[in-house]
Amino acid sequence: MSSKSNTEVLIGGKVYTLSGYEGEEYLQKVAAYINSKINEFNEMESVRRFPVDMKSTLLQLNIADDYFKAKERVEKLERDLEQKEKEIYDLKHELISCQIQLEACEKAQHELESKNKELLLNKAKLETALEDELLGKLPKEKEPVPFKEKEPVKIELVKKEPLKEKTAEEIEEEEFLRELAALEAEEKAAQEKEAREKGKSRGKR
Repeated sequence: MSSKSNTEVLIGGKVYTLSGYEGEEYLQKVAAYINSKINEFNEMESVRRFPVDMKSTLLQLNIADDYFKAKERVEKLERDLEQKEKEIYDLKHELISCQIQLEACEKAQHELESKNKELLLNKAKLETALEDELLGKLPKEKEPVPFKEKEPVKIELVKKEPLKEKTAEEIEEEEFLRELAALEAEEKAAQEKEAREKGKSRGKR
């Protein structure tokens, strides 16, 4: 904390000793301000005829008016400054958000470019494989078969021998074999019928 100091100042043609913690330069500025206000009143014809106490009151009112106007300007500046700081804060956050979105977009763009390159590479591979497969399935050109002259067809006449007539013994033998086959078929059918009937009688028991 600074020490208290005394400073002599000239106000309205009189010397005053001001005591305070402020520096001498500041106190001289205060005295100069009061002198400027006194000079303003002395230059006004309407104020010159006023009594001294009224002049003093008007001077005090004028200084108080300057004080409140200056205070109002300071408060307005402080509000403006606060508003500007808030806007700057919002802009910083918006800038950070935009930077994050930009980085995300750049990352997505790189990923898409990488996938696009991979797809193009796969497409080229598939096209090459398809082309190879199609070329492999194409029929090869056949070598021309040399022309051969056809040999003349030989026509030969084959003489058929006349059918021999069956003898009576052969005819009798064939009839006997047919009758024997018919008897065997009838016997087999009778056995199958008997077996079916036996199976039905067992099922009823």
